[in-house]
Amino acid sequence: MNIPHHLGIILDGNRRWAKENKRPVFEGHRRGAEKTKEIIRWCKERGIKILTLYVFSTENWKRSKTEVAYLMRLLANAFSKKNLQKIYDFGVKIKVIGQRDNLSKGLIEKIKEIEEWTKNNKEMTVNIALSYGGRAEIVEAFKKIIEKKIPAGKITEDIIKKNLWTSDVDLIIRTGREQRTSNFLIWQGAYSELYFSPKYWPDFTEQDLDSALQDFASRQRRLGK
Repeated sequence: MNIPHHLGIILDGNRRWAKENKRPVFEGHRRGAEKTKEIIRWCKERGIKILTLYVFSTENWKRSKTEVAYLMRLLANAFSKKNLQKIYDFGVKIKVIGQRDNLSKGLIEKIKEIEEWTKNNKEMTVNIALSYGGRAEIVEAFKKIIEKKIPAGKITEDIIKKNLWTSDVDLIIRTGREQRTSNFLIWQGAYSELYFSPKYWPDFTEQDLDSALQDFASRQRRLGK
């Protein structure tokens, strides 16, 4: 089966899962975090080389202070060697992409520690899109290009791609019943196949992943040819 080299997933539906199951919102987020560890293992077993997980967008900062604080604590716990030991043993490299200005110093230090710890792993790369926005990524790419003093006449698509946080994505899966990409990998997803799952993220299963991959494999990707 034709497996995507780079898979992106928009992890959506934690809050609605909690509401429909009469659970606290925080329980939805906790279940979603546990599912994230599972999806990394499933993708590694299927030969996917790059996995980008959209866990917290730039727009998510607009949520209540209580919810944001809980999510940041959840992430701080997730970025620990103890929590990520099995993922490390799989040979997975962890990279966090997004704007770090609003993150606490403690969380930034944990991110740096995990990135340093896993940097030599070669089996698979997992990008955690945290405080991420596709438009913001493109702005940051142009800032880098300006800093490098590359003349306007020499700025090409290839130059821009080299200054983005990650590479082109083959397939984007979104859970949670919404059918939009919500500022996720705007540049890299220009030719991505899209798959929308009706499942909320905490309910997404290994079989659901296989269904998405089988659907991807059945498509003819002409890329304009």
